[in-house]
Amino acid sequence: MTRIAPLAAAAAATLIWTAGTAPAQENPDWVWQVTPYVWATGIGGEITPFTGAPTLEFDSSFAEVLEDLDAAFFVSGFARRDRFVLLGDLSYSKSSRDGTVPPGAPATGELEQTSLTLAAGYRIVDDPGVSVDLLGGARMWRIRGAVDVPLAGISQSPSFTFTDPILALRANVRLAPQWSAILYGDVGVFGVGSDQTSQLLAVVNYQVNERFFLSAGYRTLSVDYRDGGTHIDATMSGPILGATWRF
Repeated sequence: MTRIAPLAAAAAATLIWTAGTAPAQENPDWVWQVTPYVWATGIGGEITPFTGAPTLEFDSSFAEVLEDLDAAFFVSGFARRDRFVLLGDLSYSKSSRDGTVPPGAPATGELEQTSLTLAAGYRIVDDPGVSVDLLGGARMWRIRGAVDVPLAGISQSPSFTFTDPILALRANVRLAPQWSAILYGDVGVFGVGSDQTSQLLAVVNYQVNERFFLSAGYRTLSVDYRDGGTHIDATMSGPILGATWRF
């Protein structure tokens, strides 16, 4: 079992990339947006689930990740009042795989992850053609892995919870009357939760009407977590599609 479909840890992650092409203006009222989305991600890296467990190396395409996916849910939200901004993102995925480990013993692996990103910030640039938000917040993770090798008497299901403080920049660039682009990046290298986490996103948005947007783009997310004998080093990347409702 060289890969336990880690699977849609893909979801791991998290960021707000909701559309938003309204002209720059002072607004005393809150404007809210919610975006359910899908992420066609591939994943590469390695996982050592617990001390003494084999290190599982993986390099899976989206099609391979999808084969092992049991469940997934992704949604993000964004809110703004004048220059004050809030964002949040919730992702969940569960994947499993049957296979073998040397010298050919049957084995089952499972990975379940939930991540929640929350951040707040200030719109430092607010012009008609471009806006830039500077944000600070945290990304909270809960990861549960399970390995079952009956012939070796191994049955473990450790879980880990950790939180990374992050700094982020989010830019919204108007391209045409109904078109805009969002560029987003965040980084956490403080060693508080994981050793390192980072995220980059670029999407193009089309405004269907006053309250509805469609988005497409590309996203990459990485995390490097170490705790005792546990090591999770993964990079997830792939295209994303979303639909945004503003209210």
